[in-house]
Amino acid sequence: MLILGIESSCDETAAAVVEDGRILKSSAVATQIDIHALYGGVVPEIASRAHTEAIHGVVEQALTQAGISVSDLDAVAVTYAPGLIGALLTGVSFAKGFAYAAGKPLVPVHHLRGHIAANYLVSPELKPPFIALCVSGGNTELMVCEDYTKYRFVGTTRDDAAGEAFDKCARVLGLPYPGGAAMDKLAGIGNKKAFTFHEGKVDGAPFDFSFSGLKTTVINTVHTELQRGRVLDDAFRADVAASFTDAVLRTIIGRLELLLQSDTEALDIVLAGGVAANSHLRKACADLAEKYGKKLYLPPLKLCGDNAAMIASQGYFEYLAGNVADLSLNAYATRSV
Repeated sequence: MLILGIESSCDETAAAVVEDGRILKSSAVATQIDIHALYGGVVPEIASRAHTEAIHGVVEQALTQAGISVSDLDAVAVTYAPGLIGALLTGVSFAKGFAYAAGKPLVPVHHLRGHIAANYLVSPELKPPFIALCVSGGNTELMVCEDYTKYRFVGTTRDDAAGEAFDKCARVLGLPYPGGAAMDKLAGIGNKKAFTFHEGKVDGAPFDFSFSGLKTTVINTVHTELQRGRVLDDAFRADVAASFTDAVLRTIIGRLELLLQSDTEALDIVLAGGVAANSHLRKACADLAEKYGKKLYLPPLKLCGDNAAMIASQGYFEYLAGNVADLSLNAYATRSV
């Protein structure tokens, strides 16, 4: 079964073809990084316009790479939530028109489900149930994937997501957008004990995440040090990045370990989302998995960021479950997984 996936939730316009949810036939991505780098972050209106300009081309490219025609497709899957509403509407509107014209079923896919499904493309043996840790620019979620389309939430972010905190702290350090990669590299050479940054906790919700306070503390610390005459050089940036990354890891890994300690099921761990590309998070998860005798599934770096392959993969399982939409399908900026 061939599924065309379309993704436009933020600043990547993407299309891909996946066979039977596991075999990647093609993947095309039009990035907007250079555009938004001028502003230090994603500008929603500009992102929506760029999606409109690129979407037809990337879909055509995905079909050409896969060596198929529209008639060969079995369904069209599209990200409908969550994300920037204007960006999502571009993808959803195109997918509805495409599916209607081609006479193909339209399959709505939740963005986070897609991130988790990226692992299906590289790990054929991976099947639910498993623990899923999804860490991205807009979400930080800890859940149990009970089936391909059934999830049980354990913990969620109450404010900023980890990826958002990384980008904002990178910006205050004067690092180019997107700041995640630069922060990752600097954290590897800095002293994580140079600054004391505490992990955020939510009273009465031990599995929930909070990064807003940590982000604010880092920003205030940098401003205070600069006012004291500290030079914003590479050594200073590296120490802040290392200390901040350590606090983020303690926050995330602490909740994951708490779940492993409290959950009696012998479930393996799946890491997903854009921040899954962070080398320090990957190592910390690997160390924790080894400690508890669990297998850890990691997406390759090229599938950590937003892409349509993950949407097409999850779309296959959504289609099998009967989750098909009509032309009234709408987009949603926020939506439970």
